Amino acid sequence: MPTDPDGADAPVLIFDGDCPYCSVAAVALRRLDGVVAVPWEADPVGPFLDAQFGSRPFAMVFVDPAKRRVYAGRSAAEELAERAGTPGIVGGLVRDNYDRIADVVGTLSGRDRDPADFHDTYRLDDEANDLVGSLRAAADEAPAALS
Repeated sequence: MPTDPDGADAPVLIFDGDCPYCSVAAVALRRLDGVVAVPWEADPVGPFLDAQFGSRPFAMVFVDPAKRRVYAGRSAAEELAERAGTPGIVGGLVRDNYDRIADVVGTLSGRDRDPADFHDTYRLDDEANDLVGSLRAAADEAPAALS
């Protein structure tokens, strides 16, 4: 059964909104069943990351409230590849080459910071779960070019 992107269980992708390549990827990922995307720079992202991690790691983060899971870095990339229906080998290649891909994309986009070393799957913290709705609201406010 498809996930309602406006519902309480809709997954949320946090991505580097300053990176044109990441923004294009986020647009493509929004076509996944029920996934909404919000740029890392959006106001609600910091409080969510603080609640979940106790800090604000600069990383791709994929939040799945229905499964009570948060995927970060390589784990997020692998989970998104799997949900996109790519063969398992593609998800493995993305996971295994995440740092190299992030470095190349960062260089090409002129990003002046490196991704944080957060690459695991975490249980969604209760306090962070309470903030997922604010992430969805920020996704709804994203510029039209990213919608």
